[in-house]
Amino acid sequence: MERHGVTQVLSRLSYISALGMMTRVNSQFEKTRKVSGPRSLQPSQWGMLCPSDTPEGEACGLVKNLALMTHITTESEEGPLAQIAHNIGVESISLISGDEVYKPGVFIVFLNGNLLGITVNHERLVNILRMLRRCGRISEFVSLYVHHRHHCVYISCDGGRLCRPYIIVEDGRPLVTAEHLNELDQGIRRFQDFLNDGLIEFLDVNEENNSMIALDEKNITINTTHMEIASFTLLGVCAGLIPFPHHNQSPRNTYQCAMGKQAMGAVSYNQLNRIDTLLYNLVYPQTPMVKTRTIELINYDKLPAGQNATVAVMSYSGYDIEDAIIMNKASLDRGFGRCLVYRNAKCSLKHYPNQTFDRILGPLMDAETKKPPYKHEILDGDGIAAIGQQVKERQILVNKSMPLLNIASPGTPQATLPEYKEVPVSYRTSAPSYVEKVMVSSNHDDAFLIKLSLRQTRRPEVGDKFSSRHGQKGVVGLIVEQEDMPFNDQGICPDMIMNPHGFPSRMTVGKLIELLAGKAGLMTGTYKYGTAFGGAKVEDICDELMANGFNYLGKDVFYSGITGEPLQAYIYSGPIYYQKLKHMVQDKMHARSRGPRVVLTRQPTEGRSKDGGLRLGEMERDCLISYGASMMLLERLMISSDVFDVDVCGSCGRLAYSGWCHGCQSSASVSHIKLPYSCKLLFQELQSMNIVPKLTLKNYCD
Repeated sequence: MERHGVTQVLSRLSYISALGMMTRVNSQFEKTRKVSGPRSLQPSQWGMLCPSDTPEGEACGLVKNLALMTHITTESEEGPLAQIAHNIGVESISLISGDEVYKPGVFIVFLNGNLLGITVNHERLVNILRMLRRCGRISEFVSLYVHHRHHCVYISCDGGRLCRPYIIVEDGRPLVTAEHLNELDQGIRRFQDFLNDGLIEFLDVNEENNSMIALDEKNITINTTHMEIASFTLLGVCAGLIPFPHHNQSPRNTYQCAMGKQAMGAVSYNQLNRIDTLLYNLVYPQTPMVKTRTIELINYDKLPAGQNATVAVMSYSGYDIEDAIIMNKASLDRGFGRCLVYRNAKCSLKHYPNQTFDRILGPLMDAETKKPPYKHEILDGDGIAAIGQQVKERQILVNKSMPLLNIASPGTPQATLPEYKEVPVSYRTSAPSYVEKVMVSSNHDDAFLIKLSLRQTRRPEVGDKFSSRHGQKGVVGLIVEQEDMPFNDQGICPDMIMNPHGFPSRMTVGKLIELLAGKAGLMTGTYKYGTAFGGAKVEDICDELMANGFNYLGKDVFYSGITGEPLQAYIYSGPIYYQKLKHMVQDKMHARSRGPRVVLTRQPTEGRSKDGGLRLGEMERDCLISYGASMMLLERLMISSDVFDVDVCGSCGRLAYSGWCHGCQSSASVSHIKLPYSCKLLFQELQSMNIVPKLTLKNYCD
């Protein structure tokens, strides 16, 4: 069993990422093994685990998510249940001979896997226990499963079983009627009342095998025992956000489950009071025009993560190839896709055992100008950055100083005042931020804790990532002035233009229907529903469009923004809910000419945060070799990386030092060459293990 990953920090990137993390199920299986068995979708997972919500890559199928109505049982007491079973007629196994156990009609009774006894009338036992469960006399999560082939009755009341609620069906009719649902709407009834009245019950996977479950009322027969509450509850929280998922190719729904967790939006109602390490907020989040029942159940419409964009499906300028998106500059000016990025800076002021403590000093002042230097410009009188100030790179946020440890020599009096060393908290990011708020409190050691929240406002730029709710992700390829954008006969200019080549191979028909439904909803002023296995019918949506004077197919006449002439084709256009993802160019853009090097290998450091170099890997090297660019290879792999001047002895082939070969005790055949420093380091490390590599030198002229 793996010990790492038992506890995880709850992701607060978005509301959906937090919900998704709370419903996650981790399989204790090695992720590196490429075995399909444990990763495949099992029939017993139907209704319990979401079939769409699983990550891509090595964790595929091993990390799963609970379906919408799945409940994980907690342990209840065995004693009372065993007593009831004995009262009903379960005989203890110790009082019975072996012959009696194998008589026809005798069933062995197990309680949580332990042998409880035998019964000669298993149907009576199960029916009475089931009746007690429906009356609320025993726990609603007790499972009763009859295995006819093994002649066993399994009773379970332990914790950790997955179960979900079903409507009970008797004599071909569901017990929940329209009257009950009206009482639920009015608030007279709660879900618990349905359980107490025996209208609904929880079944686990074992008991489902003894039941005949209908998907809806049309499918009920005389043998049906239960009915699904709603078929869309087969999916989880993340898959429930997708409108019309039953019209999409299956992997597209899986991609959206991953991307929905990365979408910026409202995190929580207290998001403006939080000081998180990293917090993304969309400035104008909107409720989607095309909803699902799941969206209302999980309150996604109150904490949304996206905006309804008017989309024209057409090609424009060639900058929209490979899923790139053309954006309307006027829409961005009005706030479309604008987000706030909050980061924090913190420090603590400690008290030390020698009666000294950290302190904060006010800003320094220049004697001549009477103004603080650049680094201290934003500091308030208390030595902490003032709220509302713009912070730039290398400016000080908290002017902290800590005492030095003074060890007085024997016989000298100790200094009364300790010396202090400046350890300021500086701003290290290149893009400027604003100080949103400052919090001063104390931690568990009674030390002062200072936290600053820093805010950046970002508008979409070329390279930022957007995605619809159908796994159709793309980056902004071009931002166009509104005057150059195409417009329809009503003068409506789209917020974004999407290339139509994104549809045929992806087969995301749900996105096409979402556009139609959203457009019809705009005309009637209503939200449309695209719930899984149901939702609005395409014919009804198209009829609504016709009634409001639009084309039956949702297409419009568009005019070129450049020439003003009508385009030669009708353009499919309407609102689609788009999510702005956390991947932004400003966080990833990186280039370097000169910079720091690693001490050991003398090669450039790695990573954007360390101002590192861009690695020319093995595949890139092979491309240059196949192209025959030998001097380019030399320049990239040695001269621009870790070139080093070294002396080599021509006769023995070993490294020489300062023009002298210690092996030959001579300087006659020592040559001066250039070598990658990492190569020299490798030779010396091999020498430390008694392996002596030798270099054979040849002249260019030979």
